Amino acid sequence: MAFAITQTCCSDATCVSVCPVNCIHPTPEERAFGSMEMLHIDPKSCIDCGACADACPVDAIFPVERLTGGQREYARINAAYYEGEEHRPEQPVRGPVFHDWGAPSFDRVLPPDFGPLRVAVVGTGPAGMYAARDLLLHTPAEVTLIDRLPVAGGLVRYGVAPDHPSTKKAGESFARFLTHPRVRLCLGLEVGDGGITADELAAHHDAVIYAVGAPEARRLGVPGEDRPGSVAASEFVAWCNGHPDVAPDAFELSADRVVVVGNGNVALDAARLLVSGPATLQGTPIAAHALAELRRSKVREVVVLGRRGPQHAAYTRPELLALRHLSGVDLLVDDHDPAVGAAIDGAADQDKAAVLKDVRREAVDWSLPPAADGRRRIVFRFLSAPAEVRGEESVRAVRVTGAAGEAEIPAGTVLRAVGHRGTPLDGLPFDGSTGTVPNDRGRVTGRPGAYVVGWIKRGASGGIGANRVCATETVGSLLDDATSGRLPAPTGSARSFRRLARRRGR
Repeated sequence: MAFAITQTCCSDATCVSVCPVNCIHPTPEERAFGSMEMLHIDPKSCIDCGACADACPVDAIFPVERLTGGQREYARINAAYYEGEEHRPEQPVRGPVFHDWGAPSFDRVLPPDFGPLRVAVVGTGPAGMYAARDLLLHTPAEVTLIDRLPVAGGLVRYGVAPDHPSTKKAGESFARFLTHPRVRLCLGLEVGDGGITADELAAHHDAVIYAVGAPEARRLGVPGEDRPGSVAASEFVAWCNGHPDVAPDAFELSADRVVVVGNGNVALDAARLLVSGPATLQGTPIAAHALAELRRSKVREVVVLGRRGPQHAAYTRPELLALRHLSGVDLLVDDHDPAVGAAIDGAADQDKAAVLKDVRREAVDWSLPPAADGRRRIVFRFLSAPAEVRGEESVRAVRVTGAAGEAEIPAGTVLRAVGHRGTPLDGLPFDGSTGTVPNDRGRVTGRPGAYVVGWIKRGASGGIGANRVCATETVGSLLDDATSGRLPAPTGSARSFRRLARRRGR
């Protein structure tokens, strides 16, 4: 029986590299890699060896016969990807192993007579840890891992919803590198803002890789968005994860309706957490203060507001599918605009809008409160843009506009989930239009020895697995510069940096 890849796929392609029969696609060498929501196993080629399941860092791969509940549909999703011959690779006629491995390549290795590099990696999220792992596994580099927070993990620790424990397991694959003998871990050390400067980092290391992400939530740009009760959805998820920057009493869930502005995975994460029963969240890594507030929560309805239609929503199909299996939660599509229903009815089976074909549709009367029948619901309202967050001392309602007209949706809380952007870092150039550090294949423009990886390099797009390919490129640039003699020599020693870090750290 074949294996199937399920919802929590991180697309880092570790499974591709171990598959002996080349049955997992798209591969990093294929055009579709990076644009697909997940990888897929070809059931006709799979030989049931289980190598992919053993290698998967997020426990997303299972034998088809072991799939239960909502996971069963992933057997069909995997198989459907290969219904067109364009996705089915041509196999050799004979031989026990059918993988076209190609010629061996050792482009990640320094010459044997090359001394160990001292490299600082700023940020311990997936992007920084993929870069550190690459250096530690392929070179004798000595790595200084730096994070401003008191706990390592970055986005995996604080940005992944606590009810996605399998996705959080990606952090476990990096844990061994935190205690690697060639690693020095500096937590609670800020780069800039009174901590350590970019120049000081450069003076004590051969190279510095910045993996600082995109910490700033994008704004709506509408009147009233700064009212109390209007906050970033990413801050809500961080609160659920016990982020030290978010106070335990930051959220009071006393309103019966919440509006989430945005149609990405973060929007669905926030909506799902708000309507999930506390019993569902019990046992997850959710913070105690968040679980206690969710037990007291009066939220009965979450409105997911998207300015585009269901065919153009930014969330992934697996995340939308997961909402259909929430216990005690109903899904509803607000049928306020005929174009919404037309897009759903006309969607092909593989389109994400097709997931909504079985979801009830009705024109919602927003003058009425959510139903008091004990159940909770998520309402999708497409083709509507927020025009104003209304209220006096706090949020009272959201005024929305669209081709079908205007409406006012009463709500006590508004969560903004419209994307992220990078912020300037002292000592590095910054492109305000893209929210990134200008770079060439990871090399920071005009700053020899400085490199970037992850969202601060390419913009706030791509999930955990996308950082693996991104880090490979950046580390490749660094090693090329090292062997070509383009790295400036450090003037400070490792010992002097340790003393400096102790003085500046929190």
